[in-house]
Amino acid sequence: MARLETKRTIVTGAASGIGRASARIFAEEGARVVVVDRDGDGLQETADMIRSAGGTVIAVTADVSDEAAVRDFTERCTTDWGGIDVLYANAGILDNCRSLFDLTPEAWRNVLDVNLLGPFLAIKHTAPTMIEQGGGSIICTASVAGLRANAGPTAYSASKAGVISLVQTAATEFGGAGVRVNAICPGLIETGMTKPLFDGARKKGIEDRIGQLNPLTRAGHAAEIAHMALFLASDEASYVNGQAIAVDGGLSSTHPFIYR
Repeated sequence: MARLETKRTIVTGAASGIGRASARIFAEEGARVVVVDRDGDGLQETADMIRSAGGTVIAVTADVSDEAAVRDFTERCTTDWGGIDVLYANAGILDNCRSLFDLTPEAWRNVLDVNLLGPFLAIKHTAPTMIEQGGGSIICTASVAGLRANAGPTAYSASKAGVISLVQTAATEFGGAGVRVNAICPGLIETGMTKPLFDGARKKGIEDRIGQLNPLTRAGHAAEIAHMALFLASDEASYVNGQAIAVDGGLSSTHPFIYR
């Protein structure tokens, strides 16, 4: 039996990168997947990939910081499939300000709206169904930038630290309900969001230096995060709750230094 057979799942930020990889592997493992993103074209590509592989998918173009939209896509899952077993609140954006002093209040709000308000709203509108069912798994994408400084810009880092706290407090609030809430903290992964960094390194001829600060001395791949999401979504993680799990090549385990 597939690891997510019969599971009714929602994956946000599914138009590319980690969200796309996770939605595809969820479907491969037997889940029915509602994929969500505000990039409708990329989202349709993800849905087509899942269908062509024999999976079951519903694509919903939506802004995860819009409560009405979140309510709609969670209700779509319960209406079409009778419940929600897994939520992966993965959608996120990056601010490109090098300095805190360059940030405007508007830029700050924009990042926190997607990265922190989005997971809050998704949890708010999925957890009641999971509690009524007697259980479920909620996963959020945080970041190593939410664990320590100097792994990302200011607003992004603050938002991801907030995600970790949200996961911990939600897990506590849902105590006894059978709903597990965990965060994945990726290190440097090549996605649509980080593509400019990778492209810049390639243009300068220093691609081999990407990821040099972690003990594996390389960047990660979206599929490596997706496999952690799959574990947390599955019953194999039945005793994992309230955790922020780093998948970062060991970056957060050590003070950084250059291996070569």
